[in-house]
Amino acid sequence: MTAVQRTDRSESFGEALLGKILDSAHELPPHLIGPLVADVVERLGGRRPQVLLQDYGQLLLVPLPGECLAGGEPQVIDDSEAGRCFLDAVPVEVPQEDGVRIHLPLLDGGDQVGVMAVTLDSIDAHDRRLLLRISGLVADLLVTKQGYSDLFFDVRRGEAMSVAAEIQWSLLPPLAMIMPRVAVAGILEPAYDVGGDSFDYALNHDVLHVAMIDAMGHGLDAATMATVAIGAYRHARRAGIGLSEIYAFMDRAVARQFGPEHFVTAQMMQLETTTGRVQWVNAGHPPPILVRDHRVARRLAAPTTLPVGLGGSEPRISELGLVPGDRVLCFTDGVVEEHRSGGEEFGEDQLIDCVNHLERTGRGIRAVTRSLSHTLKQARGGQTSDDATLLMVEWRG
Repeated sequence: MTAVQRTDRSESFGEALLGKILDSAHELPPHLIGPLVADVVERLGGRRPQVLLQDYGQLLLVPLPGECLAGGEPQVIDDSEAGRCFLDAVPVEVPQEDGVRIHLPLLDGGDQVGVMAVTLDSIDAHDRRLLLRISGLVADLLVTKQGYSDLFFDVRRGEAMSVAAEIQWSLLPPLAMIMPRVAVAGILEPAYDVGGDSFDYALNHDVLHVAMIDAMGHGLDAATMATVAIGAYRHARRAGIGLSEIYAFMDRAVARQFGPEHFVTAQMMQLETTTGRVQWVNAGHPPPILVRDHRVARRLAAPTTLPVGLGGSEPRISELGLVPGDRVLCFTDGVVEEHRSGGEEFGEDQLIDCVNHLERTGRGIRAVTRSLSHTLKQARGGQTSDDATLLMVEWRG
């Protein structure tokens, strides 16, 4: 009888490198991520490893401190090779006197955690493949460990953060999600003092659920109201009810908790990712903007009901069929109602001009949303007296 041939199960070099991370991950304290990365990189022949995390304002990439990790000053996202890697989510290689410095995106579900950088004498296809897989595991490790440590928060915080902002950031989903059929990207401003603005999303099977809210006022009162509104939205969404019923549930929750003098403007959407059919209800919120072929096509003006908490009538459900590549931009009123030093409102026309300008770059949804927020702030003289939040959804078809 012929002996049964067994498949070779011996550990290859690449498997050993990845296994080092996987085997250590379960019980690894957050502050020891740096030494683990440095050890794996050294086995590959690399040196000067860096893990760079984006700050909350999305302006800088800040080195993660840790034994064996290279330190250095924060790098400006818009003016560095690491920043180019971060914005475009692609590896960037830079020849240097002692070898090649490669920057790799730390991606988790399409969200950009930061950048990993390392220097090698030379880089071939095998190095690139292994480094990309290592960076993917490191990104997952960072996301997993941040849930029970303040280390990463402290690195990312570029200035003092208000209590209201602390609440809002703890409430948010990842700022970006890039999937084959759909992508989402959002940003809050002012990052360190946001009060009443928030958003939420969930991809459940083939349906993307999205909500954007703006609670009246600012500070802790607004943050508390936003927390109740988002909590009610999530509860209703998870119960599997329709958009009109979700509005009614949120309306009752806010009214019972805060009384008749308080309200939250809101916009809730559902996008069928297989067909591009999007439905939404508007509760006193600025209408979203449709971007098609890299230009603003129109405002999605539709019937509205009263803001959440004021007992409005049953909202009308609006509907639109998207084509592949369409983007829907949602925003809060602080984006367009900000008054510049001369007293004039920034206005929706200015917003549309900025969108058209940035869309011509052809960059991905995450980079466009971030650049749009920063461009709008610069156009307002670098100041904002109200929360100004953006959320963009792209149907990729």
